[in-house]
Amino acid sequence: MEAILETKYALDTFYFLVTGALVMWMAAGFAMLEAGMVRAKNTAEILTKNIALFAIACIMYMVVGYNLMYPGDEYAGGYIPGLSFLLGGDNDPAQVLAQDPAAWYDGSYYSNLADFFFQMVFVATAMSIVSGAVAERMKLWAFLAFAVVMTGFIYPIQGFWKWGGGFLDEAGFLDFAGSGVVHMTGAAAALAGVLLLGPRKGKYGPNGEINPMPGANMPLATLGTFILWLGWFGFNGGSELVLSNVAEANAVAAIFVNTNMAAAGGVVAALITARLMFGKADLTMALNGALAGLVSITAEPLTPSPLWATMIGALGGVLVVYSIVALDKLKIDDPVGAISVHGVAGIWGLLAVVLTNPDATIGAQLLGIGVILAWVFITSFVVWLLLKAVMGIRVSEEEEFEGVDLAECGLEAYPEFTGTRGSGL
Repeated sequence: MEAILETKYALDTFYFLVTGALVMWMAAGFAMLEAGMVRAKNTAEILTKNIALFAIACIMYMVVGYNLMYPGDEYAGGYIPGLSFLLGGDNDPAQVLAQDPAAWYDGSYYSNLADFFFQMVFVATAMSIVSGAVAERMKLWAFLAFAVVMTGFIYPIQGFWKWGGGFLDEAGFLDFAGSGVVHMTGAAAALAGVLLLGPRKGKYGPNGEINPMPGANMPLATLGTFILWLGWFGFNGGSELVLSNVAEANAVAAIFVNTNMAAAGGVVAALITARLMFGKADLTMALNGALAGLVSITAEPLTPSPLWATMIGALGGVLVVYSIVALDKLKIDDPVGAISVHGVAGIWGLLAVVLTNPDATIGAQLLGIGVILAWVFITSFVVWLLLKAVMGIRVSEEEEFEGVDLAECGLEAYPEFTGTRGSGL
């Protein structure tokens, strides 16, 4: 029996680490997607933001965020988690093996540090969502200062309310892998920043014109989308937490299939919607359709059938096209469509849980949506407002015209090309 328990512990720990590494690889996907969707003169800065925010998220989650999000059973059903710092030790092998096998699923069936690693890459994902929405006009260091607060405090507190056993979990709010806790959270923080920043210069004309500002590298954006699609198997599949028995292995397989089918549904639906609306097959809408499908299924990737998952993802793909167009009409400038992909599709995903999970109630889902949106938007707005007063959050008009690569990083991503500086590229 001891050998069986050790093998089970090792397998589940390894599964956690591998799926966490897949989610970490999503950081590369966000970096590539955003670098492809911005103009050439802003590429180096967006890449700098992506690698820096990932590092900041790792450090802040280690220092305080993880403990805020998972303070212990004594805070179950609560609103305010306990405050402590740094990580504790891992499970003692003798204590793990001394457990009654019948009670093996008490939370000690994998390494504590594996759990930290998996949760850590999720908070980095939430912060990556903000990066694209505020691209091309935000000061680098103001963004990184916000990342400290977002990853250390704003994200972990709302995460505690659901995944840490807080009051939203007690109320029956369901969010399997983070349509709300991760994606909607990132979108709400991004929206607060975008509203204070204002649109990019020249994006909107005085008579309501919407001037396209196409990204510089669509192959890179497409590669980034495929990387995110791949990483999502870790995002959703790893959230099952366990692999080492027949039922859990079957569940993981179902999650992988449903995750993939939702993305496929999102692509096709967004492409058809764009064709009907614009008369063209819009690649950017297809890319965002894939991501919207993935966000939509993340709240509940286990209980739907593959056909249901495809339909849930497809509706997410339709919604994201309409949302991107609507935000542009409202002059809310989001260069990569992050608010629509992660916010609108995140809300839809949380509502869609009631279609396939009999334990879900519309009241609990609406409560979770409202609480997370309110908490993240208000706290983020306050932080952005303080940063605006203290250090400013927007580059100068001249720096924006020349490109934030030179203003913030002192280099260009494509120095061999001419004519990029001061142009629409």
